[in-house]
Amino acid sequence: MSAMHYSDWEEIFGLSWAELWPWLGKASRAREAYFGRRVSLCVIINAKSGLCSEDCAFCSQAATSKTEVAKYPLLSKERLVDAARAAHAQGAARFSIVTSGKGVVSVREQGEILAAVAAIREAAPIRVCASLGLADRSFLEELQAAGLYRFHHNLETAASFYPRICSTHAYQDRVATIAAAKDAGLKVCVGGIFGLGETVAQRYEMAEAIKELGVDAIPLNFLHPLPGTRLADRPLLSPLEALKIIIAFRLMFPDKTIIICGGRQPTLRSLAPLVFAAGANALMTGDYLTTKGRLPEEDRHMLADIELELDIGEGDQGPTAPAPSPEPPPPTP
Repeated sequence: MSAMHYSDWEEIFGLSWAELWPWLGKASRAREAYFGRRVSLCVIINAKSGLCSEDCAFCSQAATSKTEVAKYPLLSKERLVDAARAAHAQGAARFSIVTSGKGVVSVREQGEILAAVAAIREAAPIRVCASLGLADRSFLEELQAAGLYRFHHNLETAASFYPRICSTHAYQDRVATIAAAKDAGLKVCVGGIFGLGETVAQRYEMAEAIKELGVDAIPLNFLHPLPGTRLADRPLLSPLEALKIIIAFRLMFPDKTIIICGGRQPTLRSLAPLVFAAGANALMTGDYLTTKGRLPEEDRHMLADIELELDIGEGDQGPTAPAPSPEPPPPTP
């Protein structure tokens, strides 16, 4: 696969719908070269909701948001184990514990999360992930020892745009947490959210930062503007724009797991199955943190309808075939 440059991104984001079809084919071939026809599902649980001190502009749990969201402390180990078992029964390959807040600093809460990770590993054949905000290396090493598979921590957006999205912690704090997770021996899941008002150049800037970090999986989220958040008046991205984002990331990261996450229902609407033609090889299924998602059985039926295979095993481990030979971009009709 030839390297992607900013000029390629400019071309992709300038395409009309009719002009996009050759690029969908290119992205689909890149996905199949590395992952075959296998698609994996992940499920998250909002393990600690609300009560957040941060001011992220898109988040309904932010301290600055005027939203009605559930507020509760860390769920019990038993609740988390039961949820992980249910996720496995629904066909998920990964189950992620997600907490609100800047980070988990309480020694008690850290201990409860470590115990839950170990208990899930004993109770269900599912990979355990976590999204716990900012974290230091010692806690991350403990998570790795307890059996955590992957640590999730998004950059959210480009460094040049980040101050418009969050002021209560720095972009570099996120980079440091990701580096610490890698140093602790964890796989890392790092992506962002699109439709915040960022430019194409800033999307490319974030992708370059993700490449520099050497991540294992890239979750792509699309802003679902929620009343009471600072970005409540932002328009939804069009389905075409969302597909272009997926294509650009697949062609830039041919061998990485690309997961379509928050905002896919309101953004992609009837074009949802085309995420796989655009290069995605994983979906977040079920509910999100504070909004309803798509039922796992509906996603399984969608995969069956388009003759893709549900992967509950090793499908996100990397290439299943040698890298394809360099292929020039398709001509624009």
